[in-house]
Amino acid sequence: MPTDFHDINPNHLAAILYRPEDDVDALLADFASARLREGDRIGGVVQRNFKDEAGRPNGMHVIDLLTGQKISICQPLGRGATACKLDPAGLSEASLAVSRAIAEDVELIIVNKFSKQEAAGHGLRSELAEAIVAGGPVLTAVPEKCLNAWKDFTGDRGTTLLCARHVVDEWWREVSLRRAGARAAIQAAGTAYLAPISRSSHPMT
Repeated sequence: MPTDFHDINPNHLAAILYRPEDDVDALLADFASARLREGDRIGGVVQRNFKDEAGRPNGMHVIDLLTGQKISICQPLGRGATACKLDPAGLSEASLAVSRAIAEDVELIIVNKFSKQEAAGHGLRSELAEAIVAGGPVLTAVPEKCLNAWKDFTGDRGTTLLCARHVVDEWWREVSLRRAGARAAIQAAGTAYLAPISRSSHPMT
């Protein structure tokens, strides 16, 4: 049964739409590294890919953004293979990394991809749904071939971003400013509410 995202803030959910020639993994990993250097509390996972001396893919891992732990999610298919299959144990660790980020109520959760595994109901689909329902900002990446599946998954909610670093940076800047403004308004309202209570707490003589 599809998860209902009707009540989410569409500005808090962003998907980078990318093509086969785009290195979206590097974009997300570099963006996350910059956010961590700036002191932002972010969680979830980003992916790093490896190539052999001939430039052929020969492995990949994801990084738990809360702990910095590297998690291998790829099982090599043997000598000469140009692909690998997902490692169930690694995928389980990655799902726990996203769940921890939700529990820690971080400022931003990144889930490296919504791709064919998630489109088919597997991968990190459930954890991504939980992160979205939690209500905080969530960033992921979606290949063009999975765009319709993504729209079905989200009910066509959220924001689609071009695969460009400055676009992602601008989205996060705007989200951060809106959230900071909302927190300031709540604090101001709380102070205004408590002030008359504080004054009336003194006994009358």
